[in-house]
Parts: sequence; C-alpha cells; structure tokens
Amino acid sequence: MFTLEAAHKRAAFFMKQLQKGSQKLLNAWAFYDWANSVYTLTIASSIFPIFYANLFPKSDSPVFAFGFEMKQTVLITIVTAATFLIVAVMSPILSGIADYVGNKKKFLKFFCYLGSAGCIGLFWFSLDYIHLSLLFYFMGLIGYWGSLVFYNSYLPDIAHKEQHDSISAKGFSMGYIGSVLLLLINLVMVNTQDSGEAKMQMMRYSFVMVGVWWLLFSQYSFYYLPKGVKTDDEPIKNIVFNGLKELKLIWIELKSNLRLKRYLNAFFVFSMAVQTIMLMAVYFGEKEINWVDGNQKTQGLIVSILVIQLVAILGSLVASKFSNKYGNIKTLIVVNSIWLLMCFYAYLMSTPVQFYIAAAIVGFVMGSVQSMARSTYSKFLPKTEDTTSYFSFFDVAEKIGIVIGLVIFAIVEQTSNMRNAILFLFVFFLAGILLLLRVPSENKKG
Repeated sequence: MFTLEAAHKRAAFFMKQLQKGSQKLLNAWAFYDWANSVYTLTIASSIFPIFYANLFPKSDSPVFAFGFEMKQTVLITIVTAATFLIVAVMSPILSGIADYVGNKKKFLKFFCYLGSAGCIGLFWFSLDYIHLSLLFYFMGLIGYWGSLVFYNSYLPDIAHKEQHDSISAKGFSMGYIGSVLLLLINLVMVNTQDSGEAKMQMMRYSFVMVGVWWLLFSQYSFYYLPKGVKTDDEPIKNIVFNGLKELKLIWIELKSNLRLKRYLNAFFVFSMAVQTIMLMAVYFGEKEINWVDGNQKTQGLIVSILVIQLVAILGSLVASKFSNKYGNIKTLIVVNSIWLLMCFYAYLMSTPVQFYIAAAIVGFVMGSVQSMARSTYSKFLPKTEDTTSYFSFFDVAEKIGIVIGLVIFAIVEQTSNMRNAILFLFVFFLAGILLLLRVPSENKKG
C-alpha cells in the first residue's frame, strides 16, 4: 500500500545509494547552477540594469534615497555593497548552525526561496516606492549569494578531488546555458513590443519568470543532495557563535597551510575587481557607450550579455583543460593578466563594436576565473568533513572583497566618472597576479 511515510522511506533509501563521486549526484549538484544562474544574467547583468536605467529621463539623472541625492548607479552600487556586507557577516553564523543541525540543505532552500521571491517582487519596482523596490532587489541578491555559501560547500562532499575541476566547470556551463536560454526568451518578449511602455512591462514579466525558473528547477538538486554532515556537538546555546568560532579556528589553521593562506590572499584581491566589473558592466555600457538610440542600446546590451555567457562556457572548459596541463595557479595568472589589460581597454572604448569585442573577451575570462577560483580552493583544502566552515571562510573573504571593490568604485564614480572607476581596478588585478606568484606548488607550514 502506498503511504506518504513509505514514499519517504523509499526516497531516503534511494538517496543513500548516491555515493560520493556518482554521476547522478554530481549532475544534481551542477543542476543548481542551471536553476540559479538566471538571476545573475537577467537580474544582475542584463535586463534589470536596462530596466532601471529606463526609469530615469536621462542617464545622469540623480535619485533621492535614504535621505541623500546621488547618481542612479551609485545608489545601486551602495545597496549591492551593503547586501554583500550582510552576507559576509551572516554566513559564518548560519554555517555554524548548519554544522550543528547537520542539514545545510535547509539553508540552501531558504536562500533559494528568498531570492526567488525577491525576483518576483521586482515586478512592482518603482521610483515612487524606491525603498520597497530596493528591498525586493536586496532579497534577490542576498538569496542568490546566501545560497552559494552552502551550495559551494557541497563540492568536496559530493566529488572526489580529481573531479573538482571538471564538475565545477560543468556547473558553470550548465548555468550559462540555462540562463542564456531564458534570456533569449526574454529578449524576444521585449523586442517584439513596439512602445517603450510595453517593453518595460515585458521586462517586469521577465523578473517573474526568473523567480519561477529558480524556484522550480532547484527542486531537482534538492531531491538528490544530501542533508549534510553534523560535526558540532557543543550545547545548543552556543550554536549562534559556532560559525564565528570556526572562522577563527580556520584562520589559525591557515598558519600551517601556507599554500591555502597565500591563495586566499590572492583570491581576495583579484575577486574584488572581477566581481565589481561583472556587477557594473551593463551599467557602464548603458552610460558610457555611444549608442544610436534607445532601441539599439537595449538590444546591444542584451546581445553583449548573451555573448559573454556563450563565450564563458568555452572559457570555463578551456580553463579546466589548461589547468590539467599547466596547473590552476598558472591558469589564474594568465586569466588575471587578461583582466588587467581589459581595464585599460574599457577606459578607452566608446563604440558599440568595441563594447561587443570587450564582451567576448570578458566572457572568456569570466568563465575561466569563476570555475578555477572555486575548484582551486577546494583542491587546497585539508582533508576534513567540515567543508561548510571552510567554504564559509572562502565566501566571507569574497564578500568583503566585493564590498571594498564596490565602495571604491562608487566613490570614484561619484567624485569623477565611471571610466576612471573601471580603470582604477587594474591595481587589484596587478596585485592579485603578484600574490598568485607567491603561492607555493606544494603545501608548506606558514
């Protein structure tokens, strides 16, 4: 007889058969990239920046929020930086709780659903209700990055070390393909409309589609991924501080793992610049490129993002092959050198064709650096079951770096212009390269 309890037992039994390294488990993990990457493409990178810019009569029109008048892009930059700061503070606390209860999947689900709701809420984004609108933007952003804390921490749990590069690249590739597919649908929706008002309405529907896509496709990953490993036996009254204690312990352990410590220093610096450029790229294209008219601008920016995503698939796969032959650190040095040169190119470019060329190059190095950064860290980790805390440390470093990068970017833009802000980021890529050169090939005590 079929009962709900029997169904749960069968499901639990089946899930236990998915051993570490099994193809079905690896595919289920990678499929979450397919589910959530639509957020980064449609909301963070393409349609929302265009939608947001179209709310203002001019590209340099100011906006009033939180008691201050500022440039419209500066407002989004500040809100984005504040969100990353909250994630950086919150993630170690949540990771400690996740370790205590032994169920990181619950936290992955929570942030997934929060982000999905935020995307759907952007349907009602309006300058008349700017603070409520920014709350929805905040929910989507914190949902996406909060979920990655727990998603990334699954990698050493579900894959053997020799599988890390390939499955990490596969996850990013699936994310690129899925997000491009939805963006193509959204692009048709927007471009088949005649009036600007109708185009804006289709953009609003695109935000809803992102939220629904993220919510529905993540269920496949949730079904197969394990709950997690309980590693903390402290009294329940201490669980709120367990994550912070773990970060402190990991910081101490880094002294005996020179390779991991130096890699984290390099990652902190170059990720600061990479993520800032990725978050601000479309805003730069909207303000600084000489488009013929609004229609060319909308189509050009979306096409550019599509180019970035498609080339990023190739970039992640090439990086995986290159790293197998020459090593992860050498691969990251080459990729960061290309990023450094891109800062100078972006400062000089002004035409749509130049922007398309930049999009192709950025797509290639974006796919490379994202895939390699995650898999390199997982390779350098010591043997431990407490992967959540280690990846929490990794994510905190990344988020704090992004906050610093965005704040510097906003300050330079507010006092000068966006071109100078982009150019200034070359300093971080140069420093990142120099720090990568100091990463030893074998682990040594610090």
